[in-house]
Amino acid sequence: MGIEDLEAYENHQELALFREYRDVVSIFKYVVETDRRFYLANQVDVQMHNNGGDVFFEVTLQDAWVWDIYRPSRFVNRVKVYSFKDINVEKLPESEITI
Repeated sequence: MGIEDLEAYENHQELALFREYRDVVSIFKYVVETDRRFYLANQVDVQMHNNGGDVFFEVTLQDAWVWDIYRPSRFVNRVKVYSFKDINVEKLPESEITI
């Protein structure tokens, strides 16, 4: 497999992932961005922890979808994420949510 074949494969996988995102976004209430991943979820809980001057975030997601090309299944019931970096949680507009 050459470099061009690998790039074509990755491009195909990214396009398929975008299409899946477009198909499922309407069943979720929140968009969550961390420094490592992008999630859609229906419940989000963010807890800030201070450990000896170091601040980190514990994010619990319920009923979630993970933007990750390499996961065989992107739907998960419960996810816990820990991060020392910023977490962005955005509620999707009601007009985009159709259940």
